[in-house]
Amino acid sequence: MVTKDVGNGPVLGTPDDFPDRPKRGGRLVVHVVIGVLVAIIAGGWGYVMWSMTAGGSEAPAQVVTFKVNGPSSAEITFEVYKPDDRVAVCRIRALDVNHAEVGSKEVRIAAGEGSKQLKESLDTSGQATSVHIQYCNLV
Repeated sequence: MVTKDVGNGPVLGTPDDFPDRPKRGGRLVVHVVIGVLVAIIAGGWGYVMWSMTAGGSEAPAQVVTFKVNGPSSAEITFEVYKPDDRVAVCRIRALDVNHAEVGSKEVRIAAGEGSKQLKESLDTSGQATSVHIQYCNLV
């Protein structure tokens, strides 16, 4: 009679205890397929992110000064840095104390004019507390 020492082995047994159980194979293939899919998805996402910022479609701009002239108008002086041969479109916004937009304006900077300082005024529907550049894009 053969007895097993119960206290030393795994509780549920080892694979040798179940000779009729089929062998598990193909795990490596599944892991490789999952790895390839993850790499393709990560590469695609990286390409999408890169293509949205590539090409230099943004023109750097900064506010020099702004002035609120009352409840119906505001002024902003800002600089735009762009190539001489490109047109830029900038959107300026006036905001009230609650950060709600009370005025906005798009300014077009023609080709042939490189980096430039501009002074713009905009009409507001209420008392503005700040004026900023929302964006400047090259077109």
